[in-house]
Amino acid sequence: MSQKKLISIICPVYNEEENISLFHAEVQRVISSLSEYDFEIIFVNDGSEDVSDREIKKLKDLYPNIGYIEFSRNFGKEMATTAGIHNCQGDACIMIDADLQHPVELIPEFIQKWEEGAEVVVGVRKINSGEGLIKKIGSIVFYKIINRIAEIKVLPNATDYRLLDRIVIDEFNRFTEANRMTRALIDWLGFRRAYVEFKANERIHGVASYNFWKLFRLAVNSFISLSLLPLKIAGYLGTLITLVSGSAGFYILLGKYFFRTPFASTFSDAENLAILLVFLVGIILMSVGLMALYIANIHGEVINRPIYVVRKNK
Repeated sequence: MSQKKLISIICPVYNEEENISLFHAEVQRVISSLSEYDFEIIFVNDGSEDVSDREIKKLKDLYPNIGYIEFSRNFGKEMATTAGIHNCQGDACIMIDADLQHPVELIPEFIQKWEEGAEVVVGVRKINSGEGLIKKIGSIVFYKIINRIAEIKVLPNATDYRLLDRIVIDEFNRFTEANRMTRALIDWLGFRRAYVEFKANERIHGVASYNFWKLFRLAVNSFISLSLLPLKIAGYLGTLITLVSGSAGFYILLGKYFFRTPFASTFSDAENLAILLVFLVGIILMSVGLMALYIANIHGEVINRPIYVVRKNK
């Protein structure tokens, strides 16, 4: 008799004391119908300030398939998700939030798409109940910018609710960078993917741990980790300033001192000096841009991403 495949369910937790038992009950209800698989549920307590740890330990005493990781302090959801991926044992893992906004009943659909050959199954949020206008606009702006400047395409409204095959898990575990956006790193890896669309449920208890400033910092870290454009902006700006001011200065020099054109003769010495200063600023910014290219190479070495990713080695 063939051994059952193991599915790891990874759940980051931060101040979710009222949701943990509800979440677990919903997960148990769904996975009980999937008797052809074994499941482990890994809770990662991201330094919760409430009694989330007590609620998880209660469940762990009752259910042998529950794993528990407790951080010494709050390190953030990205680190909690990463810890779950590092420690899971499954043939595949499913990342899901504890607040029940990710519909648990879609787990069988994720697994089905995985069995059909997808190595990454991504949950795409089509409707988010209770999403504020500012957050919605910020999300639109973020995806517009990141898809303009990033080396990879990031699917708008793709969430952390996703399934990873073991081969993807092993490749993800090779990443060493500290400032990370988990879903973007998974997108960077590639692999065959499928999508599951869903309507996000309203949070039952508590408040979202990701406030505006946390989301803003995550967006900035994403820009930095997925694109070198912010580093190169000074160089591009310097090149533009140098070309414009250099052309203007050259035109004035020829027109005022050689061809005696009326327009060039109207520029005073102070204005000529201003153009020269702008030209020198452009040269300085170009030099900064040149240094940025070297820093970009250092950045690429320091984050130590895999230089290639192998799906199969025949």
